[in-house]
Amino acid sequence: MIRSLAAVGAAALLSSFVHVPAYAAVVGVSSASSLQAAIDTARPGQRIVLANGLRLTQPVEVTRSGITIAAQTVGGTVFTSGGFRLGKVQNVTIEGFVFDGTSTLDVPVEAQATRITRNTYSGNKDGASLSVSADDVQVDHNTFQNRTNEGVYLQITGPGDEIAKRTRVHHNYFYNHQFSGSNGGESIRLGYSHKQSKSAYATIEHNLFEKADGDAEAISVKASDNTVRYNTIRNSKGYIVLRHGHRTTVEGNLLFNSGIRFHGNDHKIYNNYVENTRDRAMVFGSGKEADSGPTSKLHDRPDRVTVAFNTLIGTGEVVDSDGGDFKPKDCVLANNIIRGSSGGVVYMHSGSTVKYEGNLIWGGSGGSMPSSGYKSADPKLVRDSNGLLRLASSSPAIEASVGTYSYVTRDFDPQSRSGKPDVGADEYSTSATRKPLTKADVGVSAP
Repeated sequence: MIRSLAAVGAAALLSSFVHVPAYAAVVGVSSASSLQAAIDTARPGQRIVLANGLRLTQPVEVTRSGITIAAQTVGGTVFTSGGFRLGKVQNVTIEGFVFDGTSTLDVPVEAQATRITRNTYSGNKDGASLSVSADDVQVDHNTFQNRTNEGVYLQITGPGDEIAKRTRVHHNYFYNHQFSGSNGGESIRLGYSHKQSKSAYATIEHNLFEKADGDAEAISVKASDNTVRYNTIRNSKGYIVLRHGHRTTVEGNLLFNSGIRFHGNDHKIYNNYVENTRDRAMVFGSGKEADSGPTSKLHDRPDRVTVAFNTLIGTGEVVDSDGGDFKPKDCVLANNIIRGSSGGVVYMHSGSTVKYEGNLIWGGSGGSMPSSGYKSADPKLVRDSNGLLRLASSSPAIEASVGTYSYVTRDFDPQSRSGKPDVGADEYSTSATRKPLTKADVGVSAP
């Protein structure tokens, strides 16, 4: 009896240290009705897995927090209409579904800290393929593809006049938006013009855009205080465009047959690599008004925007400005490599107020840039094994920068800049690491 009691005591002691959940950590379901029932009774931490081969047509209500709802394999379950309706929940993950036909997904303001991962959004939708209104949402490793109608792949919005905060968008594949209208086919629209003064604190990074032709703006920023970095855009009509808002950083993007255009105030645009077979790799926007009001839809004059340490390659006017009535004011163009093939490589409309320093120009004249703002010399760029033009060891760009830009501590690889920084996006090194993103690096099947 004594031994039996001791054994019972030991078992009780062990159970006080080892947590055995009273519910299954993974729940498998095989129909829409069983999926809804599993969600309605789910506990935080549970993963609900829907069997492959199902085609769903009705809305699925998500009413429980802290759960993951996943397809058995990525792409194994398809919505042709309907989709998930998120209620007042937190920390919910939606993983691995295909939203085909008219099906879409909205993350309402109540559904904070939602994660949308490894889903595919295909074809034409009514409005946005994915709309985010809640704070702290992560959108990663999704594929958005093959739209021809008006509407955006990803809309970051918010309730009323407010903006969703701290959205992180990374490792997504945006492909083949072929809307043929003049406006309204962006891949990402961050905010709206009437929310331009709101601070979204969004980060858009490590995404790949190909054939982003539905609009002149592949990434359209219409909010303040955001970061757009380390994205790759290829063969797209769409640019990175700071359309409205202030204080956004655009850093380390690789753009091929695309470019950057900006309006608004106090942006920092640096370490970007733009190789364009056309002109207008970098566009200083001008305005229909000097400073936009909080609800204005007009183009705002750029004030105090710094464009520094970029490598800009094109033809004609590689760096250009728009022709609006209100010209860029108190902006900076500094320490950029600007390589053209003919004529003036920089054209800024009369009335613009821009400080020029430390730029290195080849393949044309400085255009409207004063001679004090640049040197004419071959930057001696050589193409590396990943297709990027980098500094040769004899480049005159090495340790040739002018002025102090304390926030530029690394180059586009990113590797540390040492000593006196080199001109352009690349700091000379024999151990370069950066390569353009490919489909293998992003989307539903990427690591």
